[in-house]
Amino acid sequence: MSPTSRISKDQLERARSLVASVDKGFETKVVGQRRLRETLLIGLLTSGHVLLESVPGPAKTTAAHALATAIGGAFKRIQCTPDLLPSDIVGTRVYDASRGKFVTQLGPVHANFVLLDEINRSSAKTQSAMLEAMQERQTSIGGRVFKLPEPFLVLATQNPIEQEGTYVLPEAQLDRFMLKDLLDYPSPAEEAEVVRRIDAGVFDQPDRAMIDVADARELQRLAGSVYPDKAILDYITFIVAATRTPGKVMPPEMARYVEIGASPRASIAFAKASRAAALLRGRDHVIPEDVRHPAHRVLRHRVLLTYEATADDVRVETIIDAVVRAVRTP
Repeated sequence: MSPTSRISKDQLERARSLVASVDKGFETKVVGQRRLRETLLIGLLTSGHVLLESVPGPAKTTAAHALATAIGGAFKRIQCTPDLLPSDIVGTRVYDASRGKFVTQLGPVHANFVLLDEINRSSAKTQSAMLEAMQERQTSIGGRVFKLPEPFLVLATQNPIEQEGTYVLPEAQLDRFMLKDLLDYPSPAEEAEVVRRIDAGVFDQPDRAMIDVADARELQRLAGSVYPDKAILDYITFIVAATRTPGKVMPPEMARYVEIGASPRASIAFAKASRAAALLRGRDHVIPEDVRHPAHRVLRHRVLLTYEATADDVRVETIIDAVVRAVRTP
């Protein structure tokens, strides 16, 4: 199915039903966090990796596991530490004494959903071991290539308030993440509901898949078939290009805060995310709001600000909003 072929009404209804089923499974385990749910769904529908940043406790791990469970996919959690080795992630060759030969032992990255908890606590060498998996959807062990399962989604977390003993992710690796989302604490009402569910034993109930992996792949195909008009694609590229030349679209006092703009990967991410956003809203075509809606998540880790911006307490989201406002809406 090509991206230019329109989705039928039956296919839209099918997508709506599958998404509703995933929602039901997700909400059983996660209270609130609606934007996080949407971010994970966009990642799933587009096969795009997601970076989650928050203080401890807002249910990042629970949400990732809930999504994997809802589609019946394999889930692996890797706790990143400074002594974690690349082989601990991708796998290695080990000697099997019973057979008298070396055999390949696949690492935890060979799963549908891989949670890299506190990714910035692993060394640069270990972080780079994920690049082939994230970009090429494969690993190389002992000279052999092993394909990763489909769907394959990396969910990485990092704690912004505890930076001692961490390794900052380089820009090239940040760019491999399609989306970056910032999580907030739940509201008092949501937090009370979490406590009530714990007391009632809701989280102790057996996990149950709401759809299967084949259904998830169908959703991905449908998302890829959502139609973006040429004017929408131009709109996307104009926004991304404007981050590289902020002086042409923003006042000088704001443009000076931008050090480096977004790469062409941002345009690709925008196109995919906007298609997924449209499908989640029951449409077979992309409208400008589908582009603007995920703008923070697509650009906040790709637009780098100067030290002056940090000193003046200027947030990257403020710059992104200014860029989006400056580009004419089709």
